[in-house]
Amino acid sequence: MSINNNNNTSSNVTSPLGRTGRVVIELQDVKRYFQVGSETVKALRGVSFKIYEGEFVTIQGTSGSGKSTLLNQLGCLDTPTSGEYYLDGVPVSKMSRNKRAHIRNRKIGFVFQNYNLLPKTSALENVELPLMYNNEFTAEMRREAAIKALEAVGLADRMNHKSNQMSGGQMQRVAIARALVNNPAVLLADEATGNLDTRTSFEMLVLFQKLHRQGHTIIFVTHNPEIAEYSSRNINLRDGKIREDTINNNIKSAEEALAALPKPQDD
Repeated sequence: MSINNNNNTSSNVTSPLGRTGRVVIELQDVKRYFQVGSETVKALRGVSFKIYEGEFVTIQGTSGSGKSTLLNQLGCLDTPTSGEYYLDGVPVSKMSRNKRAHIRNRKIGFVFQNYNLLPKTSALENVELPLMYNNEFTAEMRREAAIKALEAVGLADRMNHKSNQMSGGQMQRVAIARALVNNPAVLLADEATGNLDTRTSFEMLVLFQKLHRQGHTIIFVTHNPEIAEYSSRNINLRDGKIREDTINNNIKSAEEALAALPKPQDD
């Protein structure tokens, strides 16, 4: 099922699935050009789409497709050469660097391939970190929110463990909890299974599917086409343009795929 992305900045519109839903992210003809010496590199060549509340979207593409540039746009880390980006109804492209940092902290939960945890700090303290920049939270409120986020990812018994005391999968769960703690409009995952083995990757996909069922909006940027089989929608980039934007009507169960893997054996 292909998607028609007509320009419409209304906060509530008919979604690709035929539902009336809130638009969380909208890109309108976003272009991003870079000057490299005398050459103009056209990383994004007019990208337009909407992402609706509660979708689990994979953005897929090979190296050079514009995937990383698009990730920087979605994460408010960069601004377009032309076009407009709306995050939760707020236009971003003309914002100052400080305003973009503020909206990034409040509206986006990042999950990185390399976890980006503070090494000598407990899981609880790592998850509290985004709330340090939110003056609406007292120290007690930060702690309560961090505990709740860690419980949500199955790490209630690892709260006081430091990064060097945890496995890769546990560290990625901490990173997901940190992304959730501010109750963001969208979770933005950058190759979140890229550094994990097959079994742990499926454990992470089980968690992402659980978060999706709970109503979280998830964007998962990846070069791995297999990930798209577990999301509700896939956007495929090539040469800075969207080549395909489709709904997945046959979402695979990561839990079933995990159960079907061979049992781990000791070396």
